[in-house]
Amino acid sequence: MASDLFESPDYYGVDDLLSEEHKLVRAATRDWVKKEVSPIIEDYAQKAAFPTQLIKGLAEVGAFGPYIPEEYGGAGLDQISYGLMMQEIERGDSGVRSTCSVQSSLVMFPIYAYGSEEQKQKFLPKLASGEFLGSFGLTEPNFGSNPSGMITNYKDMGDHYLLNGAKMWISNAPYADVAVVWAKNEEGRIHGLIVERGMEGFTTPETHNKWSLRASATGELVFDNVKVPKENLLPGRSGLGAPLSCLDSARYGIAWGAVGAAMDCYDTALRYAKERIQFDRPIAGFQLQQKKLAEMITEITKAQLMVWRLGTLKNEGKATTAQISMAKRNSVEIALKIAREARQILGGMGITGDYSIMRHMMNLESVVTYEGTHDIHLLITGMDITGIPAFK
Repeated sequence: MASDLFESPDYYGVDDLLSEEHKLVRAATRDWVKKEVSPIIEDYAQKAAFPTQLIKGLAEVGAFGPYIPEEYGGAGLDQISYGLMMQEIERGDSGVRSTCSVQSSLVMFPIYAYGSEEQKQKFLPKLASGEFLGSFGLTEPNFGSNPSGMITNYKDMGDHYLLNGAKMWISNAPYADVAVVWAKNEEGRIHGLIVERGMEGFTTPETHNKWSLRASATGELVFDNVKVPKENLLPGRSGLGAPLSCLDSARYGIAWGAVGAAMDCYDTALRYAKERIQFDRPIAGFQLQQKKLAEMITEITKAQLMVWRLGTLKNEGKATTAQISMAKRNSVEIALKIAREARQILGGMGITGDYSIMRHMMNLESVVTYEGTHDIHLLITGMDITGIPAFK
């Protein structure tokens, strides 16, 4: 079993922009990833199995709802701390980071932001501790980039709501104890409902045969006349803006996380290039390999500065949806390119499970699509700078 020798690149001294608390949070998360994730993740990815034993450790390190106030079980940290945690966890594996993103930004965040006090007290501490695993139901078989067209709906039956429909491509679904589900009422208005495991008619079939996010549990949420108590409706906000605000938080975490995957690929390629001898010298001494490595560290450095600035804006309540979209799109794009170039530096060894690069590359093919596709994020930027939407 290969040791995790990762060393974080910091070409522009971005660490000088971080507080001591930020560095401590990052160090604790990195140590946990090196100890608990790196030794097992290749095996779980090869088996296409979800390492459920990591859930408790993720909770203990504070990765579930780190910015949720302590009174509800969170760590009360700022947004840069959250970003750094996602960076370190995705450096280990995108699928493990997906578990955290869903739990934190797509389940805990809407309950905290839009839930009643009773809902917060009932669900948030158990989600923070890992006792409950959550999922987020927005995407449907026929409505991905256009969630406003959803057909999942609920009717007021007097003493409860009756929920029908289906969601797909749902991370954590097969193991979820609770799901924050977005559905239309009889007037066509979108609301969030908390659906709990065990409610009659609620099933979560697992999605198999994935080449990407193989160590992450993906499935569907199916609702067949599910009776949802009225107290499980999120009262604080309705309309499409409610789930989209959750996606802003998740995309922010991805913007940091994908940089972690890029860092891991770069660090692996740099170390390999220094050690691999061809033509009587390390391949790191050849111009084309140096070109690859120099371009990698340049893109990582630019992305580090972008996500740090975005985190500062988010802490100040100034980060816009369009700014988050730009960062998510940029981070994943550079991570994919770096993974592909790093794989070339490793030659044939790059496709094996002895190194993390091919796993990162396959994972990033999902990350580039979920939480808003690569093209949709480009159009969000286009709309923001021109004032003209190109979606229709």
